[in-house]
Amino acid sequence: MARTKTPEFKWGPLSAKQLQVLTWWRNGSAFADYNGIIADGAIRSGKTVSMGFSFAEWAMESFNGYNFAICGKTIKSLRRNVIKTLVRQLRARGYKVREKRAENMMIISRGGKTNDFYLFGGKDESSQDLIQGITLACVLFDEVALMPESFVNQATARCSVAGSKFWFNCNPGGPFHWFYVKWILKCRKRKLVYLHFLMTDNLTLDAEVLARYAAQYTGVFFLRFIKGLWAAADGLIYDMFDKKKHVARNRPETEGDYYVSCDFGVQNPTAFLLWRKEKRKDRWVCLKEYYYSGRDERRQKTVQEYADDLEEWLKKEKIEKRDVNQVIPDPSATALIVELKRRGFTVKTADNDVPRGIADVAVMLNTERLLFWGGCKRTIQEFGAYVWDAKAAQHGDERPVKANDHAMDAVRYFVRTKRLVKPIEDYTSPFG
Repeated sequence: MARTKTPEFKWGPLSAKQLQVLTWWRNGSAFADYNGIIADGAIRSGKTVSMGFSFAEWAMESFNGYNFAICGKTIKSLRRNVIKTLVRQLRARGYKVREKRAENMMIISRGGKTNDFYLFGGKDESSQDLIQGITLACVLFDEVALMPESFVNQATARCSVAGSKFWFNCNPGGPFHWFYVKWILKCRKRKLVYLHFLMTDNLTLDAEVLARYAAQYTGVFFLRFIKGLWAAADGLIYDMFDKKKHVARNRPETEGDYYVSCDFGVQNPTAFLLWRKEKRKDRWVCLKEYYYSGRDERRQKTVQEYADDLEEWLKKEKIEKRDVNQVIPDPSATALIVELKRRGFTVKTADNDVPRGIADVAVMLNTERLLFWGGCKRTIQEFGAYVWDAKAAQHGDERPVKANDHAMDAVRYFVRTKRLVKPIEDYTSPFG
């Protein structure tokens, strides 16, 4: 088969803030001697498309024969959000780009200059080990608010070349987040350019698109994703859940394959949720729940017993294994995964990205694309008890309280793993 030719990159209209990202380091700029730049704010506000290219062009104009780093939460997200577009941008400007995917690096050259750009994922504390030992002239952090502080500290410490600068790009977190407290609030002391983006800074988005994004979110998600504020997450996580909108008294008509999402525990409760698409509507229905707590029942069940319960639970609904498209268990349920596969179930390990999973469930609730049968009493009950951990938030660590969350985890696993919410970064780029 012939390979489809990648279309040439074409810039759309640029806002004043995007232009400042592209030019702040150039000779004649009032900020040319600054140590770096921070761009934060709303989703789809045009930060990344200007930041990545400006970083690469500054590197190529300032250095020859040096190492640089481009960091994302994961290599996969970095390639999707930054590298794919950046390669097109550079080639459109006459740069030669050679990718070495196995080594997670790019070699960029033009006008007799060549530099190496290494890609790193900063998903957890152990990620700092990956970047140790390398000497860098500069580093770009995409989605820096999703990275651990230890990784960022290790990466910035690698920038020991004279004239190096830091480039940060992110959507907001909470007001006690380490990056907000230690970098944004101290940007003047650190001599960093700080630009706060709104969705209106992306001139390619029309009023209808802006309104569609705004309608997807409420509460803290609206404040962060739409307003671009470092807002506190407190109280109920799914404050948009409404029994009148999201609970059906009678079981709706459904069609197609079934799915089962699962949060598994030995001492902690185990929850199974049964899902199917509503007939003639773009809505997913939770038709049935299974909930067992070894602590409440004073007897812990074995993995084999839980697998037996799942088979019997489905049999009561007259559902055969072949009708279940996937069982979606949490990633830590290794023993259960092995047992279910042995019994012939198709298993897909859940995507356990908690922040994005919670945001996706919120979108599904806001757009009324989730419905729960009234018989799923434990799940419905948990929506009213699933809250943010206020003490953890004071230390910049945002997470739900680890109680009354097992059915909530199973809901999140289903929504996130099935990709029911189109990721913001996957919308068609406004640039050609």
